Amino acid sequence: MRSIVKIYQRILALFVVILVCVGCSNVPSTSYNPWEVISVPTDAKLLDIAFTNDPQHGFLVGSNATLLETKDGGRTWQPLELKLDDQRYRFNTVSFAGQEGWIAGEPSLLLHSTDEGRSWSRIPLSEKLPGSPVSIVALAQNTAEMATDVGAIYRTTDGGQNWKAQVEQAVGVVRNIERSADGKYVAVSAKGNFYSTWEPGLNAWVPHNRNSSRRVENMGFTEQGQMWMLARGGQVQFSNPQEPDKWLETQYPELSTSWGLLDLAYRTPDEIWVSGGSANLLHSSDGGKTWEKDRDVEGVPTNFYKIVFLNPEKGFVIGDRGVLLKYNPNIAAASKSKAA
Repeated sequence: MRSIVKIYQRILALFVVILVCVGCSNVPSTSYNPWEVISVPTDAKLLDIAFTNDPQHGFLVGSNATLLETKDGGRTWQPLELKLDDQRYRFNTVSFAGQEGWIAGEPSLLLHSTDEGRSWSRIPLSEKLPGSPVSIVALAQNTAEMATDVGAIYRTTDGGQNWKAQVEQAVGVVRNIERSADGKYVAVSAKGNFYSTWEPGLNAWVPHNRNSSRRVENMGFTEQGQMWMLARGGQVQFSNPQEPDKWLETQYPELSTSWGLLDLAYRTPDEIWVSGGSANLLHSSDGGKTWEKDRDVEGVPTNFYKIVFLNPEKGFVIGDRGVLLKYNPNIAAASKSKAA
């Protein structure tokens, strides 16, 4: 009887070890951490960041009508309060082209600035607008493109007075939508069970089945025009550059991870950063062939859900509860010169 108990005890101990190791990570650590934690005077959920033609002057937006301004390249931020009928607006997105800026949010809110963000005017949106704005891209003077959370796309060339629909029908509720530099879009369905693509000249979105049983978390475009996909279970996948309708083999940068991957961004054509839950930040310097993990930021109490690189020397990681990381090129350069 005692021998049977001991056997069960051993089995239980082995089972506990297996459970513990499932959460372990064997991905190599980065040799240095180029990210600084920036103090931001809010605990609101930050959602997007953009800079004007002055590289020192930028804006952060988020929930509860949060609008923050920096005049020193993102080192310090000051809150701004806009006179709105309701301070519970969610500012989803901000974009600048030169001195002209746009902020879009929900429920159905659009703000416009022509003086580098010193003042903002509200642009009326039609009550018939399908969905709420979740993406806006400033393209040139008086020209911008706006997308909603059901995949409606509109363009203005007169500073927001008139908007022209770019696609005849919306795609349905989406969890995220991304625009490429040349005007293409990819949208992931709300449940992550399929995605759709659209490009200028098409009348409708083109639906696509997901590649596996794993639900899609997020999608976007590489600098070379390929698409990337993040799926549950820590999956990363890139479309085939020779055959855009096909996908390369699925990668698992951190095979044993239990944290979802939420966003991907390119710092250079070869350097990739991927962010996720529980302050997970992964890095590849060879276009996704090999991966390493930045463990110096693991203690930050947040989920990293958005990465933005404005240029190779200026990047930010946005997290929950007012958490912001700023890329420091000086740390990166010093670390690389030491290694050399």
